[in-house]
Amino acid sequence: MRSLFAKSPATNHLAAKPTTLKVLSRYVKLNALLAIIAAIIGLWALQLVFSYLSELDSLDDGYTIGEAIKYIFYRSPYFLEQFIPTGALLGAVVGLGLLANNSELVVMRAAGISLYRIVGWVLQPAMIFVVLALFINQFVLPYSNQLANEINSEDNSSLVTSVRGYWTVQPRFENTKSGSTKPDGSDILYIDYADVKGNIGQVKRWHLDNKGNLQTAIHAEGGQYVGREPLDTVSSKPSEQYRYEWQLNNMTKLTINQGFESSQAISPTDTLSLPFAPESVYLLTRQAEDLSLTQLYEHRQFMRQQGTRSLSHELAFWQKLLSPLSILSLVIVACSFVFGSLRTHSLGLRIVVALLFGLLFSYVQDLVGFVSLATGFSPLLMVLLPIIASALLGGYLLKRQM
Repeated sequence: MRSLFAKSPATNHLAAKPTTLKVLSRYVKLNALLAIIAAIIGLWALQLVFSYLSELDSLDDGYTIGEAIKYIFYRSPYFLEQFIPTGALLGAVVGLGLLANNSELVVMRAAGISLYRIVGWVLQPAMIFVVLALFINQFVLPYSNQLANEINSEDNSSLVTSVRGYWTVQPRFENTKSGSTKPDGSDILYIDYADVKGNIGQVKRWHLDNKGNLQTAIHAEGGQYVGREPLDTVSSKPSEQYRYEWQLNNMTKLTINQGFESSQAISPTDTLSLPFAPESVYLLTRQAEDLSLTQLYEHRQFMRQQGTRSLSHELAFWQKLLSPLSILSLVIVACSFVFGSLRTHSLGLRIVVALLFGLLFSYVQDLVGFVSLATGFSPLLMVLLPIIASALLGGYLLKRQM
């Protein structure tokens, strides 16, 4: 065994042989790749089991075990994407830890292979999961989350306090005999769902007079987009160029009279006017986590045109866009655990420390997100802080071993 560690001339020139480097590179990459795959699948499977157990408490006549399994199936891509960073951290620790326990890393270092080259070999298979995370965020989650939400939407559709969907306050004006307009209170509008084709789901609208008294309440089961009406095509604001019209179906209207008497009327159809195109209404009715990267960017641009912003959507955009950096920074930390202060400890201790660090990183990400939402501080900077901190920590621990 001593000859493996001795710096003989043959050993010193081992790293200079392209064939030998290629074999070692492939060996390290394969070990890291298999370990990361096993770690991600293991964490993913545990989350699916826990989700199934939590759904058992919600089972009733309207929510069967088959629907619960279907709901978990649709949510599984979201769980997978959430565990890719922690799985990459844990897998890198396990893969390199097995090599360290067999003294293979020591042989590579004694052969003249630099620590940074080995770390680079481990980062390359991690790039596969970077691409996988971006693919899931862009192409899978918008559809899988929508299908999962549709399963549980029936229980929440009747709740007025639901924050899902799109809420807005629209001022109203009425024409006078002189041809001018005067304020006529405002409408509180709620749309729970919209798709890119122009179909909208449940619509609720409350009309308040100038004193804030409720005058009418309208409920419609859905609607279809029928076209747009030009207003001022030369205006610089898109919301002032056109009015977009929807035809509402199965509408019920409740009128509140001054004497607190009410009357209810059922109308088969009515119209709804909005200053937004169907594509924008679709973006406004979806939660941030249910939108892809490109949709979040379009939402951000739309809010800028309206002179406002949605911090939750900006935060989700930067979290998804910078998720590759999270994965790579955690892999660097994993390498520092194996080459750093934990190199003399058992693999089990390294796994425990890696899990704890992965959970801590996840909690810190959530915490800085809440801080950004509460204070209005830059979501980009708050998302970058834990990534930069973990990368600097990993780089510092690795540099100490040079």
